[in-house]
Amino acid sequence: MIYLYLKATHIVFVVTWFAGLFYMVRLFIYSTESVQKQEPEKSILSKQLLLMQSRLWYIITWPSAIITLFLGGWLAYLMNYWQQPWFHVKLTLVIGLYIYHIICGRLHQQMARGIFKYTSKQYRIWNEISTLFLFAIVFVVVLKNAFSWIWGVAGIVALGILLMLGIKLYKTLRKDD
Repeated sequence: MIYLYLKATHIVFVVTWFAGLFYMVRLFIYSTESVQKQEPEKSILSKQLLLMQSRLWYIITWPSAIITLFLGGWLAYLMNYWQQPWFHVKLTLVIGLYIYHIICGRLHQQMARGIFKYTSKQYRIWNEISTLFLFAIVFVVVLKNAFSWIWGVAGIVALGILLMLGIKLYKTLRKDD
């Protein structure tokens, strides 16, 4: 029974972690756009958006990432997942997600220092990387040994293409406003 409680709690913290990552990059987009505004709007928006970033990052996103890692490790130990090939693929994807997470933290720190290196379009593209991680990890976990690598890779590539087309369409529609 402990396995089911751990699994449920792990899933809850995975969801809150991803929610934090998704919204954090959204805040990067808004922050980047706010520095292009005129005063006093620029100062007011920038200050508020940076405060929202910090609260989201340190109160929700980081704690969720840590708890996810702890619970996931506990589950892997209990179920001896280390011996299963699908778990190695999942672990590789999760390591990639933590690298993405750390890069997001660095981007937040840069913005807090007033450094805005990327455009809102680049952040929109960056935001979709976490979506690709989410899809890939969920499919590996659910399908396990039935996972067809050719179809799986093709599906992730197709999803990436669709996301990029969606960003391009959004940009086009936004210019029409």
